[in-house]
Amino acid sequence: MERRRSVYMDYAATTPVRPEVLEAMAPYFSERFGNPSSLYALAREAKEAVEEARGRAAAAIGADPGEVFFTAGGTEADNWAIKGTALRGKGNHIVTSAIEHHAVIHPCRALDRQGYRVTYLPVDEFGRVDPADAEDAIADETILVSVMAANNEIGTIQPIRAIADIAHDHGVPFHTDAVQAIGAYPVDVDDMGADLLALSAHKFGGPKGAGALYIRRGTRIGTFMDGGAQERGRRAGTENVPGIVGLGRAIEVATADIEGHSRRLAAMRDRLIRGILDDIPDTRLNGHPVERLANNVSVAFRYVEGESILLLLDALGIAASTGSACTSASLEPSHVLTACGLPHEEAHGSLRLTLGSRNTEEDVDYVLSVLPGVIGRLRDISPLRGEA
Repeated sequence: MERRRSVYMDYAATTPVRPEVLEAMAPYFSERFGNPSSLYALAREAKEAVEEARGRAAAAIGADPGEVFFTAGGTEADNWAIKGTALRGKGNHIVTSAIEHHAVIHPCRALDRQGYRVTYLPVDEFGRVDPADAEDAIADETILVSVMAANNEIGTIQPIRAIADIAHDHGVPFHTDAVQAIGAYPVDVDDMGADLLALSAHKFGGPKGAGALYIRRGTRIGTFMDGGAQERGRRAGTENVPGIVGLGRAIEVATADIEGHSRRLAAMRDRLIRGILDDIPDTRLNGHPVERLANNVSVAFRYVEGESILLLLDALGIAASTGSACTSASLEPSHVLTACGLPHEEAHGSLRLTLGSRNTEEDVDYVLSVLPGVIGRLRDISPLRGEA
């Protein structure tokens, strides 16, 4: 197949660093390279930059700067929220959902092996948690309820506030993985009822290796990284000053016009969904039809393998995903799709297209022009179709 166009539609996996973010970061690699923990002027410049970024991150989520702690990314932030709560909690039970990112699922499994009890809430066919199930799951020993704001694979947005209110009614703190939500729709920790919230810079135009954990003042949580006194003694290690500066600038830019950005992406998303479902038979939409991220298109094609779709799309210049980029090498079907009730063979035939700032209507046209042929070609040689 001839390569005719370059189209990136995997913004849920990572985003390009915005030019203004790169410009803000550049001086802290060379000219202003000081260690924020030192006392001289060069170090004070770095310290001031870190605190300015903390203020920007806090303002973007409606928090106080003193409640924002920088990490090496969303995975560390989720691990800190879960394991840190376990260190200080007066119980041994955690409630989460069956479709969390592995940054939440795997720490919960690790605690399970250490004697903690974890309840994985089911989801409906659209990937939504029923708040009533969370209420039923909470016990006297529950120390944390953790439900993601929006799913990274299928784009479903959860009823976070309702679940948080239930947790609080039982005196249990609430954590949310908001990695996919920041920059996609307005996020406010008070409106969400979040006591702990994780975010990651590279999902909204910032650099990889920089993230943050919001910790509501008064929340019981242990120190996750021991060593120095950085981050007010809560997270040791010399600060990644360029990364933190990039996070602060990126979150400021990404939240400046969320409504306009979301409207533009949602229009392209809806065109993609309609075109795919209308032109390709035996195809279903994954995730909630309405309560979903503005940039997320997740579909399952019968009789084909997702990896084969990706290879043919890549040959045509289209970068996409079958689901989470963190588990793309796994041969197991998506735990998210199977939790939504898809049989394994359909879950294996999933495709995720996620849009971002550089996508155009011409990109949508191109994908819609080539995808039916890709699926048709694969179905013509598929042994799965012959068995149907």
